[in-house]
Amino acid sequence: MQQIPIIKVLVVIFLASLPIIFIFRKLNLPSIAGFLVAGIIIGPYGFRLITEAGAIRVMAEIGIILLLFTIGLEVSVDKLIQMKRFLLLAGGSQLIGTIAASTAISSLMGIKLNQSIFFGMLISLSSTAIVLKLLSDRNELDTPQGKISLGILIFQDLAVVPMIILLPVLGNRSGLSFPDITLKLLLAFGVLAAVIFVARFVMPALLFQVAKLRMREAFTIGVILLILGAAYLTEILGLSLALGAFIAGVILSDTEFSHQVAADIVPLKDAFNSLFFVSIGLLLDYGLIADFPLQMLALTAGIIAIKFVIIFLVTRLLKYPSRVAVLTGLSLSQIGEFSFVLLQSGLQMKIIDAAFYNAFLASSIFTMLITPLFLQVAPRLSLKMKGGSIAKNLPEESAPRLNNHVIIAGFGLNGRNIARVLKETGIGYVVLELNPVTVREIKKEGERIIYGDVTSREVLEYANCREASVLVFAISDLTSTRAGIRLAKEMNPSIYCIVRTRFISEVDNLLKLGADEVIPEEFETSLQIFSKVLQKYHIPINVVMKQANIIRSESYGFFRKKETPETMLSHIDRILAEGVTEIYFVEDSNPNKNKKLSELNIRAITGATVIAFQREDRTIANPSGEEIIKSGDSLILYGTHMSVDKAINLLNSGENS
Repeated sequence: MQQIPIIKVLVVIFLASLPIIFIFRKLNLPSIAGFLVAGIIIGPYGFRLITEAGAIRVMAEIGIILLLFTIGLEVSVDKLIQMKRFLLLAGGSQLIGTIAASTAISSLMGIKLNQSIFFGMLISLSSTAIVLKLLSDRNELDTPQGKISLGILIFQDLAVVPMIILLPVLGNRSGLSFPDITLKLLLAFGVLAAVIFVARFVMPALLFQVAKLRMREAFTIGVILLILGAAYLTEILGLSLALGAFIAGVILSDTEFSHQVAADIVPLKDAFNSLFFVSIGLLLDYGLIADFPLQMLALTAGIIAIKFVIIFLVTRLLKYPSRVAVLTGLSLSQIGEFSFVLLQSGLQMKIIDAAFYNAFLASSIFTMLITPLFLQVAPRLSLKMKGGSIAKNLPEESAPRLNNHVIIAGFGLNGRNIARVLKETGIGYVVLELNPVTVREIKKEGERIIYGDVTSREVLEYANCREASVLVFAISDLTSTRAGIRLAKEMNPSIYCIVRTRFISEVDNLLKLGADEVIPEEFETSLQIFSKVLQKYHIPINVVMKQANIIRSESYGFFRKKETPETMLSHIDRILAEGVTEIYFVEDSNPNKNKKLSELNIRAITGATVIAFQREDRTIANPSGEEIIKSGDSLILYGTHMSVDKAINLLNSGENS
């Protein structure tokens, strides 16, 4: 039976991968690195548990197809427009700069031009999977370095498409004449445009017909058919499988089916994509590393250095401080998963030889493995960098000469809302913001905003921190928040620091650093739900507010600790057991309008009592059963919480049986 060897290979891969991924998780390393190591251990250069990787390469190719499809699915025109500055300026500058620098260095070392360009293309790409996973785990996607990294990564993913188109040109052994390159690119883009045109009108219509069947199995099969069909179409037209999958994702991203498609495909992508990284590890000959350790170390260090320097310079050109540039550079200094796709294609097209393939593969895996370590040391390293002097860049008259004021660090949604309230109440404030575009735009509106980093002593001096009353941290960067609290308290011990955080575990740590108030977003949401629930049970509003204030004054200890403090909820049980008064307004559409009170028999059915009527400008106390309920009346109900609820339901329904 032919399928048995494939099943055996899959069993070996997953059996070896699970414990390695578990260990990597404990070490806070990405699972992708675990799959690479698993492939190295079980491969033909390791314990030789797998010697034939042909079937794995086929499944790995499916993984890349699904990966590019999901990336295309996430790329929407609106998202690209919102990120145009990071996408075009940061992403474009990084890609062009990295390719140009590496091509120049390689050419000086005597490497052929087509190989030098190919090498530049390989190292220009970073790992979207690793970086976004690590930034997400550290909750840094909304930080300046997170936004820049995301913009660069999306641009890199989009750039894979023209790179794939360019590979046959680089593999042309007859030379790299400009007319030949132009002709091939025009033909490739012409084919690409035709594929997009067909897909744009055929795919959504076909998927709509499949969705009308209302069968989940048919929908999933239809989606897979469209993905593989688009990939196969581009393959037979002379382009790549992955390119067709990307086009399919982009086309479907603008349809109403995009969310369900993502839900169906992402689990498949993760499973097949893991096989791709294992297959890369299978091909690593670490005998090469043992034979040429210094060369491998130099190549790895060179790749990291080129990428770091280019990304650092690009970030600084965007007018972000050195601290952000260091964090961004270290985050993106590894080789990306699409580089492996290009690498394998380059080997097949004989752009490179096996020796280059193995050397680059080994150094690429090292850059991936070291990325989590870089991100761990990056915050401490970045804080040693100069934050970037901003006072010299602003006219002297713009300096905020305020005292007893509020400093707002960050001008996102929370920062804007705080500023709006302070402006309405006449309280002086100044905003610190790291996005130069935001600073320029908001400054035109007359807002007190300066470009600066809250971790910079010079910036805080410029904002007159020594005479400020409150410092609000409305930013998502935890490292900057910690450093900013320490510096602000050092400059002004009496300043009241209010911190927003998404990290529950950071509450105690931030309080120890000197924060006076820490507001965890999850707990504040819980508090709102807690308050609404109590109000639903007719707990008096002053009691609800008192309990909420107790929770806040104890730094949300009620939610963070398993035991309930004695001061908490001490009156709730008693209030629930006692009677409550509620007002019921009779609308014109009420079914009980014009009925006698005795007809409803409220006391007998629910246990609640109507103790009074409020009618226009007079009150009817202790109404008799003959009193008629009129539109516009307010009925005063008294009883237990349960009986009052029953009475309200009875009054709404008009049923008295």
